[in-house]
Amino acid sequence: MTKQPRYDLFAVCQPGLERLVADELRSLGIANPRPVTGGVEFSGFLTHLYRVNLWSRTTERVLLRLREFRAETFRELHHKAARTAWEEFLTPGCEVSIRATCRKSRLIHSGGVTERILSGISDRLGKPSTLVTTDEENKSARSNFIVVRLVDDHCLISLDTSGALLHFRGYRQATAKAPLRETLAAAMILSSGWTSDRSLLDPFCGAGTIPIEAALIARKIAPGRKRSFAFMDWQKFDRAEWAALLDQADSALLPHAPASIQGSDRDAGAIEASKANADRAGVLDDIEFTECAVSAIEPIGIGHVITNPPYGVRVGGAEARGAGAHSDVRNLYAQFGKVLRAKCAQWHVAMLAGDFQTERSTGLKFGPPLMLSNGGIKVRFVQTNL
Repeated sequence: MTKQPRYDLFAVCQPGLERLVADELRSLGIANPRPVTGGVEFSGFLTHLYRVNLWSRTTERVLLRLREFRAETFRELHHKAARTAWEEFLTPGCEVSIRATCRKSRLIHSGGVTERILSGISDRLGKPSTLVTTDEENKSARSNFIVVRLVDDHCLISLDTSGALLHFRGYRQATAKAPLRETLAAAMILSSGWTSDRSLLDPFCGAGTIPIEAALIARKIAPGRKRSFAFMDWQKFDRAEWAALLDQADSALLPHAPASIQGSDRDAGAIEASKANADRAGVLDDIEFTECAVSAIEPIGIGHVITNPPYGVRVGGAEARGAGAHSDVRNLYAQFGKVLRAKCAQWHVAMLAGDFQTERSTGLKFGPPLMLSNGGIKVRFVQTNL
């Protein structure tokens, strides 16, 4: 391994989760991860890059920082792009997608930057590459995605290693209202300090993302085990190393979750979706899903309530907006707080709230919030012990 080249890498994550992602990378054997705005910088060999894509539960994508240089003219940009070692990763004539951003630089036209990078790739590989557009949310995306950032005339070229964003585990095909991203659900679980020997309950489970992610954690199932990645198309993809990592992941798998994991929702369609998703994830037998109102929950043992209640913004669509909807949501939160105090004594509570008023409606004393975004909505991640 010591003879392999070492790469500068960047784990992209939702703003607010940088330190949590850095902690997760340390647990994966990454030395000295450095949290910065929007992600975590780290360095490693190809095996580390593979491992983070396979195992990280909170990262959205992993970028390989291919080259950095100064470029003040388009001619200089093309010349230096053509001197970049694209052949280590791309094949001659391949399709590529490029996202270029320019800030405080002499080169301000992102289209012109994209054109020069593309021509530099073609010149280096000796065969014209084709520029294609890609939907970064596409679950099957496998294109050669290149990110170019020009700031103060300093150009950074990065190559996406992940393909489709990492929150696409492959199991969530059935959705309920306002689905929660898998990466955010996992971040909530990890941040709460939950361990698999304690019970977990989500009384607003929707499509089942939080219970499913908890079951994956409890059984030590690699979140990327059932999907493919962009690095698999690289010229230097090490199939033997990847196969070894998959074998290690399979050997770490536990046969069942050690403690109770429950998910409930009053919507029958949500429970149906939850069960279908959990079945695809291979953890249906590890989770007890129940169709019931929050007042009818039946917690088992002592553990963590981790949940994403309605915000009164998007639930039910546009008609959910307005003063009446907010009043209904605050009543729901007040009822939720009463149920927790009555049925979940000594439990830890971690939840997302749309604003301080709905959070306060629970009557619970939460600690300082972690400000996050869920589906474009600003939310507060708050926790307390009952």
